[in-house]
Order: sequence, then C-alpha cells, then structure tokens
Amino acid sequence: MTPPQLRVGVIGVGIMGTDHAERLAHRTAGVVLAGVSDPDTARAAALAERLGTTVHDDPLALVASPDVDAVVIASPGFVHEEQVLACLAHGTAALCEKPLTMDDASALRLVEAEAALGRRLVTVGFMRRFDPEYAAVRASLLSGDHGRLLLLHNTHRNRSVPHTDFRSEMIVRDSLVHEVDASRFLFGEEVVEVTVLSPAPTSHAGEGVVDPQVALFRMAGGGLVTNEVFVNSQVGYEVRFEAVAERGSLTAGLGSTGVLATSVTAGGGRWGGVVPDDYRTRFARAYDLEVQAWADAVRSGTTVGPSAWDGYAATAVSTAGMASLSTGRPVQVDLAPRPVLYDEHH
Repeated sequence: MTPPQLRVGVIGVGIMGTDHAERLAHRTAGVVLAGVSDPDTARAAALAERLGTTVHDDPLALVASPDVDAVVIASPGFVHEEQVLACLAHGTAALCEKPLTMDDASALRLVEAEAALGRRLVTVGFMRRFDPEYAAVRASLLSGDHGRLLLLHNTHRNRSVPHTDFRSEMIVRDSLVHEVDASRFLFGEEVVEVTVLSPAPTSHAGEGVVDPQVALFRMAGGGLVTNEVFVNSQVGYEVRFEAVAERGSLTAGLGSTGVLATSVTAGGGRWGGVVPDDYRTRFARAYDLEVQAWADAVRSGTTVGPSAWDGYAATAVSTAGMASLSTGRPVQVDLAPRPVLYDEHH
C-alpha cells in the first residue's frame, strides 16, 4: 500500500529555503508543499502565491499545524534550537540545514532531547553525503579494495561572500563544517583534534577577515585531513577532494574532463569547462537526492542521512576550530557519550 503524500512545510525562505520550497513543490515525489514561514512576510507571501501554498507568520505554528507532517528548517542557525525542539515536542520530522545549532552545548541539548524520545526525528542537511561522487568514494572505501584510508585532502572555495556577514569565525562555522562532516563520512570515525592555520589573507577579504584558512583534522584512527577553505577566491564555487588510501587514491569533484587550471577571466572561472558560481549548481543533484531520500524515509517510518548526533559532532569540531583559529594551536575535540539511539546498528 502506497503511503499518503507527505505534507512538508518550510521554515525560512531565503536563498536555501526558497530552493527547497521549489524542490518540494516541483521535483520531490510523494510530497506536497504544505506551507512556508519567514520573518520577511512579504517574501514568504510572494513565494507562497507562486507555489500555491499557505503562509504561517509564526514558524512554531507551522510546526504544530495539523496540516503539516514534516518540516524543512532553512532559517538562520541561531533559531534552530527552538525550532528543532518544537519539532521534537510535536513529533514532527525535520530536515534541518547545517549547522544544527551555533555551538556544541545547544546541539548536545537537541541530541539529548531526541534521545529521550527514543526515536529519530531530526536529519541534518549535510547534502554532500548524497552527492553521487561522495557516495561512490565512500562505497569504494567500504569495499576494502583500496585498503585503509590514510589521508584526505579537501578543497572548498567560493567566488565571494558578503563582507558584512562572513567573518573569520563564520568561515569555520558555516563553511568548514561541511568538510568536518565529509571527513567523518569518508573515514567513518570522529575528528579528535583540529588545528586552524592562517595564511596571509587575500586582498579580497573584508577587513580583519582571515581568508583563506587551512585546517588540519586528526581522526580517531590516526588518519589526517587537510582542508583549504577560501571563500573569496574570485574564481567560482569549487569543492573537490582526494582520498589517499593504502592501495591507491580516489578523487572527486573534478568534472568529466578533470581540472586543468583555474583562472580569473572576463567570463569568470574556467577549468576546461565552467566553474559554477553557486553551490546550488555544484550540488543540485545532491540536494534533490537528499530531500527525496528524506521524504521517502519519513513516509515509510524509517530514517536516512546525517542525524542530530552528526550535527552535534560537526558543531563540536567547529567550536574547537574557532578556538584554534584564535591561537593557531591544536585543540582537542571532546564529545559527550554517544546515545544508543545513534548507534548505526540500533
């Protein structure tokens, strides 16, 4: 018997929330867009009219609505705790965009609240796990054909970011957090130490902003991860990695012909093809697969994707990374005991 359509509301309709609302309305099977909410009521109303849905002035009212089965949370991170707690209180499944919260203490509170319920309702939007290339590399590593993963080299570049919003700490908390989760995903273990180093900053960064940044992760099993995050590269949106194992390496994010060179030209960045300006272009397929998998899991009463624990662990590493950013020294990552709810065999 086919489960009924899943009625999904969207909280926060900025760039990412609007993208998700359009995805739910037009590209996700078994789903109906059941409402949107945003402090910018005019923007929310315009989107609702265009997509044929309703507007809720209060996001918590959307969560509590009898006409909503699940929500996508795409609001700013500082309101995530309240909104996720509301979802847990109402038994409403939530796909929460990263970061889960802005600090590890509040993220841990969400983990503990969900563990107390005894069932998973929260999925965190680390969409790279659904990217076909990331998933293929993970599967190849799990097969054992390449032996143990030893080193991971991550590159994460944006063309530019708003100088008023993206300070040095934001680069760690909002950009590097993706590398944290990708590293945990590919290694299958936790980050135990982080060091954030500060090269001479680009002239395109805002005053006092450390950009680019180089972060080093030490993994629980002894592996090492190098991360370059450069949010004002002027070229475009580039995300790629090389995983170096005992018997070979695997590289993703190069495109069909491989990276030849990147440069700034009148037409933008080039790599023997076009370097996309936007993360929504680079990971369009990953977002579609992520939301469809989440919707299918909610409809069938199962779970899929990164959990609240994954969100907490990534936030804890980012918190340690911000401490290291101020000193340049290694900082240990101390995680709370992992509840049984998040054991993969549970």
